[in-house]
Amino acid sequence: MLGALGGVATALWLGILTSASPCPLATNVAAVSYVGRHVGEKRKLLLAAAGYVVGRSLAYAVVGGLVVWGLLTIPGLSAILQRHMNQILGPVLVVAGMVVAGLVELPFSTSVGTDETRQRAAQGGVLGAVALGGLFALSFCPVSAALFFGSLIPLSASEGSSVLLPMVYGVGTGIPVLGVAVPLALGVQAVGGWLDRIRTFEVWGRRITGVVFIAVGVYYSTRFIFLA
Repeated sequence: MLGALGGVATALWLGILTSASPCPLATNVAAVSYVGRHVGEKRKLLLAAAGYVVGRSLAYAVVGGLVVWGLLTIPGLSAILQRHMNQILGPVLVVAGMVVAGLVELPFSTSVGTDETRQRAAQGGVLGAVALGGLFALSFCPVSAALFFGSLIPLSASEGSSVLLPMVYGVGTGIPVLGVAVPLALGVQAVGGWLDRIRTFEVWGRRITGVVFIAVGVYYSTRFIFLA
């Protein structure tokens, strides 16, 4: 297992990588437009950005906590996971890595809340920012779903951290918004193209992470399934 620090670092990296993926990046651009309305009001700007990140973290903590709790408490399933976690983790990581690397496409996406609901949240101050972060967090696309359900959830289950790691993951997904809000609050104006530039990072970061997932998955499968 990775240990506490390794698990936190991995969860944060998965969140950062998710934030740069196409669907979450689009929602973060929308969030930047929201927090950008408070340029000139440092306190409101920072509170709105922080509220958005808190909303994402809480949403992932609730979903992650419920999923991991269910996996570890359902009679029979918990015993199976405890005995065969390593065997299960190998194929899961291979599939997740293939999706993350773009080798396989999953034809689905989810969206929580209507456009009207999001617009109302966007005008609700700090609490609205929290709600907006939560709504955007629960709008999964194939890559973010693979990273969350195929990578973070197995990590959380194996580390016995059903809430902390999903929350850290949520912080990672909101880093682009903080990365824009903090410079704006400090009076730095030349941040407009920052989100566009991270698309290059996303492509290579996603591919490298996907390859690493596949390699680790193959190792786990070889060691705990074929050589067991």
